[in-house]
Amino acid sequence: MDNFRFYVPTDVRFGKDRLKDELTDALNVFGKTVLLAYGGGSIKKNGLYNQVLELLEKNQNNVVELNGIEPNPRIETVDRGIALCREHKVDVILAVGGGSTIDCAKVVAAGYYYEKSAWELVLERRTFNGPALPLVTILTLAATGSEMNSGAVISNLAANQKLGVGAPSMIPKVSFLDPQNTFTVPAYQTAAGSADILSHLFENYFKKTIGADVQDFVSEGLMKTVIKNCPIALKTPDNYDARANLMWASSLALNGLTGNGKDGAWSCHPMEHELSAFYDITHGVGLAILTPRWMSHVLSEETAAKFQQFAKNVWNIEEADAMTAAKKGIQATYDFFKSCGIPMTLPEVGINEEKLTEMAEQAVKHSTIETAAYVPLSVYDVISIYQACMSESAFI
Repeated sequence: MDNFRFYVPTDVRFGKDRLKDELTDALNVFGKTVLLAYGGGSIKKNGLYNQVLELLEKNQNNVVELNGIEPNPRIETVDRGIALCREHKVDVILAVGGGSTIDCAKVVAAGYYYEKSAWELVLERRTFNGPALPLVTILTLAATGSEMNSGAVISNLAANQKLGVGAPSMIPKVSFLDPQNTFTVPAYQTAAGSADILSHLFENYFKKTIGADVQDFVSEGLMKTVIKNCPIALKTPDNYDARANLMWASSLALNGLTGNGKDGAWSCHPMEHELSAFYDITHGVGLAILTPRWMSHVLSEETAAKFQQFAKNVWNIEEADAMTAAKKGIQATYDFFKSCGIPMTLPEVGINEEKLTEMAEQAVKHSTIETAAYVPLSVYDVISIYQACMSESAFI
């Protein structure tokens, strides 16, 4: 196990109906002028917007709204949010939504103090270490874990770039996690969010570092949690326990618990970020399409034992032969995503072969997958993985 720092200062308020008694007290710690950040209007349809606004009005908060945050938040929206914060001298940001809304709010919070452009801040990636406005979140989608970590991913469609940035100052101060707020999430987004959670766990699980049993066994348990509860949530959207387990798994998958102590680059996320940057597809869907093909591509005599462990401990596949077990585990992963209604080829989400090489080059350029991934990936490797995603696949 490698050296690590585990720093997760977020005050998590998990459970039913916490907002009415606790939201305004949480905000009052930081000030009265609030930037209310949200996305395309789903919080208005389910009543959450009115509930929050009523609480803020009763508390005599000055409310400024940043609405219309995109599923892949764009740098122009970040710029708009920063301008609003500066104009109204905002004290605290309240992000109500899923990972995209929270990601946008994080970079707005940091951009408030940043002297250069917001995109230059994003280009600093993980080297950014500046201050940020305090951020409080109300989560409405189990997926990214952004409610309990320092990271954010922002898109610049003009440059066909989607990049991650993060710093300790961007970690939310308080996060309200009420599974009831995810009851109205559509089946497609529930499945995509679950795929995103699983991908975070896969990325941390398949790294070169050995001896990190705590991280790996926690990951396996969280994987099994998602695999059990996603189908239940799809069938019965208002099943509280299923939604609660998905929501908490989302937070734990990417708050450092499963990744700290295991150095190395992620593999599927850099490849998917290019799909989203060029085609603006749903992030979790892109990850689901890529993951089994990546697993198959990196499977070898050297990696088979790890995949055998994955097959046994996550999918209950008992096979003495490591390679056979590995292939069955990969097939089970593919079949699970497909059973959740996720499209499993790139053409199904509007991507053809035209830009595969360009996207592969960008994936390598904007990451360290060529040197630090579980199995290093060249541009040629990435192209091969993309090409494998063009049609239905079988692994055994």
